[in-house]
Amino acid sequence: MSDQADVRGRAREAIRRSGLSQREFAGRLGLDPTKLSKSLTGTRRFTALELAGIADETGVTVHWLLNGDDAAETVSAAPRDSSAVTPPPASLADRPGAAKEHNRRLQIIEAAWQLIAEHGYHSVRIAQVAQLCGTSSATVHYHFPTRDLLLEEALRHSVKQAFDRQVASLHTIRDPHERLLQLIELQLPGSERLRLEWSVWMQVWAAAALEPGMRELHADSYRRWHETIARTLREGQESGSFRAFDGEEMTRRLTALIDGMGIQVMTGMPGRSVEHMRTTLHAVIEKDVLAD
Repeated sequence: MSDQADVRGRAREAIRRSGLSQREFAGRLGLDPTKLSKSLTGTRRFTALELAGIADETGVTVHWLLNGDDAAETVSAAPRDSSAVTPPPASLADRPGAAKEHNRRLQIIEAAWQLIAEHGYHSVRIAQVAQLCGTSSATVHYHFPTRDLLLEEALRHSVKQAFDRQVASLHTIRDPHERLLQLIELQLPGSERLRLEWSVWMQVWAAAALEPGMRELHADSYRRWHETIARTLREGQESGSFRAFDGEEMTRRLTALIDGMGIQVMTGMPGRSVEHMRTTLHAVIEKDVLAD
């Protein structure tokens, strides 16, 4: 893992490539410019949320910010699609027009993602995306010639967000038990942003069940989540903090339980809440995962 000076340097480089001033960028993050300046000069540390925000606003990943290489080993399995994790070229900073186009493309993807979450995958229209971005339909089509290409990119964006959030939150947690609990916390639909993410994934599941063309995208995305849980369970067994069990089967069980309980919370099942979901999952880990 790179030291904080390297992280600051890559954060500065990502912001430079965005073509925005530090003040403008701080505004995009909803962060006081003084705090951003202090983090970039080393008098304060970036929070996990800020690292994820930098990654989201610039198109890099938190993994790249922390390690400088998306191929480096980390606590969270990376998305398989390399196009989702490739940082923008350094030359963007020297071409203001290109930087502006890159930022516009990211804005279009985020708008499409939000509309999918709020209105449904098949309800999103290019005109709605353009209106939310404050641009024209022609501009959206310039970046994404077809609606399907845009919607698929929005789904990959959802995978990247989950990856960024997990790496930012987990990279300093060495204890497998603590990391597993934090993984669960990151999946609870307790914030507006996470409820939107859950909405997108529920639609991906439905689309994959009905449309064979969606199944490969779903399988590649879900593999990342499955492998992140499996990796944590393996480390817990190797350290002796987790009991002996079939790691693959336990991963299937935990992911199915998280998915099922999340759907119940999202659909408003009586007696199902974020707190109930958390308590139940913690109890399962205490009973069936932790060593005696």
